[in-house]
Amino acid sequence: MNPAGRIQAASKFLLQSPPGEINDVLNDVRNIISDDDSLQTGVLPALREYNLAQFITADVPGHQHQETSDAEHVEPDEESEAFRSALETASLSYLSAHYHDGVTSIFPSPGSSTSFIVQIVANKYNPSNFWSGRWRSEYVIDLDAKQIQGKIFLSVHYYEQGNVQLSTSHIISLALPPAITAPGGASSASKVLALIEAEEGKYQASLNDVYAEMGEKTFKGLRRALPMTRSKLDWDKVLGYKLGAELTSSKGVFGTS
Repeated sequence: MNPAGRIQAASKFLLQSPPGEINDVLNDVRNIISDDDSLQTGVLPALREYNLAQFITADVPGHQHQETSDAEHVEPDEESEAFRSALETASLSYLSAHYHDGVTSIFPSPGSSTSFIVQIVANKYNPSNFWSGRWRSEYVIDLDAKQIQGKIFLSVHYYEQGNVQLSTSHIISLALPPAITAPGGASSASKVLALIEAEEGKYQASLNDVYAEMGEKTFKGLRRALPMTRSKLDWDKVLGYKLGAELTSSKGVFGTS
């Protein structure tokens, strides 16, 4: 494979990185390619795409000390800012109740003062127990069309003595009650988040049902029964025994002292 082909393959690996493990994948492909300069240049588009698609959050330099440099003032849209701010307050309240260390961002849709985008991301990394997970959801709230269009993405990786990955998505389409309007402010924003909360709760409950069925039926049919010892095999010992037996059987080949 030529260098360009290796970079392309490395980019695909990076885009499929499990939650919280992109640095591990990057180090692995770095060892394969063995050319840091071409790797750094070649995979930047893939890293940018991954960060945007996965809602990766970033700490802004100076944020801990509330310091800014080269600041440029941006005026918020007067027509949309009041309801956007109300949505942000309601979203933060929802996150504190349901997502540990979750992050949300609310934006007005480009060119519209009555359409808003809500993004939510929550990560859970537990390498000591060999698993990681990420929840992402995005909603477009259109007050004129009286509807919510959204998507939920869930990624889970479990890798103790194996490698199991779950990647699933869910499309959401909800009608907004006529009472939800921009002038409704905080009350309308809370009702919007109540609809989102109910839909995400139903989706999580459906996933729990699927997991239970997989454990009782699908995985049970695939599960291999334990050996007669009723314990897992220690493959290092097995290989040691095999090597010892081979050396014993062939010691005559080397002669005796």
